[in-house]
Parts: sequence; C-alpha cells; structure tokens
Amino acid sequence: MFFSVVIPTYDRKPILAKCLLALENQQFGNSVADYEVIVVDDGSTDGTIEWLAANREDLSHVRSICQSHQGPAAARNLGVENAKGDTIIFIDSDLVVTEHFLQAHADALLQAYEDTDAVFTYGSVINTCNFDNPTSEPYKITDFSAAYFATGNVAIARHWLIEAGLFDNRFQLYGWEDLELGVRLKKLGLKLIKCPAAVGYHWHPPFNLEQIPGMIDREIQRGRMGVLFYQKHPSWNVRLMIQMTWLHQILWGVLSLGGMLNERTMTPFLQWLIDQGKPQLALEIARVFLNWYNVKAVYAAYGELKATSDRVR
Repeated sequence: MFFSVVIPTYDRKPILAKCLLALENQQFGNSVADYEVIVVDDGSTDGTIEWLAANREDLSHVRSICQSHQGPAAARNLGVENAKGDTIIFIDSDLVVTEHFLQAHADALLQAYEDTDAVFTYGSVINTCNFDNPTSEPYKITDFSAAYFATGNVAIARHWLIEAGLFDNRFQLYGWEDLELGVRLKKLGLKLIKCPAAVGYHWHPPFNLEQIPGMIDREIQRGRMGVLFYQKHPSWNVRLMIQMTWLHQILWGVLSLGGMLNERTMTPFLQWLIDQGKPQLALEIARVFLNWYNVKAVYAAYGELKATSDRVR
C-alpha cells in the first residue's frame, strides 16, 4: 500500500510545520510500501512556500504544489490528480498525527479489504489549543464526530475518488465540499470504517474576541455553500445538515432572542469568561449567535437561488 497524504493549506505556516514534521516521523511495517505528502498551497501569503523550500532536506516525503486561492476543494483535487499513491489520505494542515498514524489506517483498510475494497477509514480527531505539545490532549466527548466522510482524517482508495468525480470545485467558500462528496461516495456503496488508532490532534488557538468577525464570515460562507450542497442533493437529510429547517430557525432564533444576543451585546460576558480561564465555554456560548448567522445566511442564499430560478422561467 502506497499512501499519498494530501494536505491543502492557506496561511498556516506555524502549525503546518508541526504537521509535516510529525508525518516525517512515521513508523510502519511491510504493509506500507512507502508514502508521500503532497502539500497544496492555496495562495498563502505568510511565507509557506519559502519555508517549504528552505526546509526541503528535513521534509524528504513532501512535494509542494501551488495554486491561486481557489479553496480546499480545488486544492484537494489538484493533490489527488498529482498523487502517486494507490491510497489517498486527507488531513488538514492544522492536524498533528502520531507516529503510527499511517500503519493504523493501513491495518484497518487491509482488514476490511478481505471482504471488499468499497470502504474508507476515518481516524480520531482530537481538538486541542496546546500548540507546544498538541499530542498531550486527552480525548473528550466533544471530539466525537458522526460525519460520514470528512477530510480531517480519512483514507480511501484513489480509484473511488476518481469514480465519484472528485470534489466539486464550485465549493470555493468555507464548508460542505467533503460531505457533498461523501453523499456521492455513499451512492457508490462505500462503507465507513472507524479507525480510532489513527489519531490526529487538531490544533486551533484558544478562543478570543478578535476571532469573532472571521467566525461570522465563515458561518455566512458555510450557509451559502450549504445551499449549493442542497441544490445538488435536495433531500431532507441535507436540509438537516445545513440547518435549513423551521426547527433550526426556531431553535437559534429563540436562543439568540432573534439576534439580540450577538457579538456586540455578548462581548462583556464572553470576555469575562475568557478572563476566568474559560475560553472554551465562551466559544460554546458564542456558537448560539454564530449558528443564528448561519441559519440566516442559508435562507438568504436559498432565497437568492429561488429568485434566480423564477427569473429564468
């Protein structure tokens, strides 16, 4: 089994360095013939490409490819198209893996292949704010994911990605490109195999108020991409995923008091929680108005889509 680890990145040089060095430190047996790491830079402006070039000797498995800023879907497709491996592993550039990461995916895949190759493996993703030692974070109940196909830590035979048609490059904004591909993979009959031994630690900085404008923007983007997802797969299940239901309107509308609890009115309380050493709790509370922004963006984008369709008719 030859792995191609495909990593899209955009302005994440500090944590990307940890990500790549962890991948250079892999321990594996005969079932893994070899591996490569394909970093697809999506137009970074933080010196990522220069850093990769300067550290080439320490990154013997890494190949880098550059593209203009087109989003993670196009970046992952470019990586797959240039991959030499028969098996693709997708991770994000802020994931730091353990030394037996590749072997764990290989073991799970080979065991499943005794019955069928119509499978893919999904490893554990543990969220952490510990930049200095991300792999010290314990697993938490909030780290559980029920997603069918998410590109944070997944391994799949390359031919299935090709057969499914790869990622849809129209997903240029934040969100849903991986779950949309997952719908197509499910239609091909692929089965998800959980692989808890393939552990990756997903780093993000501790929550602070300066992050909120960017978070709101991502929720608005995710809302717009959610409508594209629904346009391609108009089902009740997708509506639930993208929060385009009356239930979500009521839930987040009530909890946010119709938007009265927002980034402005909640600032003093959120800052107080952060000052008390509880940034994660502050983030969970902020998710109330962040979800309200998302729901509003979904319905705004859906309204635009319907208006456009009516004009075409």
